[in-house]
Amino acid sequence: MTQKEKMLAGQLYSPADPELSRLHRRAVKLARQYNMTDEEDEQALRAIARELVPNAAEGLFLQPPVHFDYGCFTWFGKNGYANYNFTVLDCCPVRIGDNVMFGPNCTLVTPVHPFWPAERNFRTAPDGKLYDIEYARPITIGSDCWLASNVTVCGGVTIGDGCVIGAGSVVTRDIPPYSFAAGNPCRVIRPITEKDRLMHE
Repeated sequence: MTQKEKMLAGQLYSPADPELSRLHRRAVKLARQYNMTDEEDEQALRAIARELVPNAAEGLFLQPPVHFDYGCFTWFGKNGYANYNFTVLDCCPVRIGDNVMFGPNCTLVTPVHPFWPAERNFRTAPDGKLYDIEYARPITIGSDCWLASNVTVCGGVTIGDGCVIGAGSVVTRDIPPYSFAAGNPCRVIRPITEKDRLMHE
């Protein structure tokens, strides 16, 4: 298996691998271009976003600045939105449904580092560069979710459809559909029901 295949399969891998390094540098370069583009130039932002996150459906808008490890391992459904400082470390697939909104400073973090120090510590590559060995776990966020400001979602987590995640939460375990969840660690506070409607037709 290549290092990329190991990474996407959740196995130990080296991020110093040349193919992964190339993909990472590309994402960093595109994110920098995106972040430096005038917010009024919507056409240019859309074009860069299509390159940075090629697996996104129509209607995605990311409020600059954004940061991605790779971008190409993140999937967005239609009409996705993220406020300032959206960060995605997509070392494993990150799958986001339709109509998902992220508040400012939200972070999706798939990488996991070994607990044993000797396995976690930096190593020296033949070219003298330092690197570490890590692995990753996928993140799945269902459709029609809202993650409020400063939410962190850890690798291996699935958030069901229709959830609201309260500000400042650290999501370390799965959240069932149509739940309001909050806290550190994040836990379900209550279900979201018809009683939460503000507008009645």
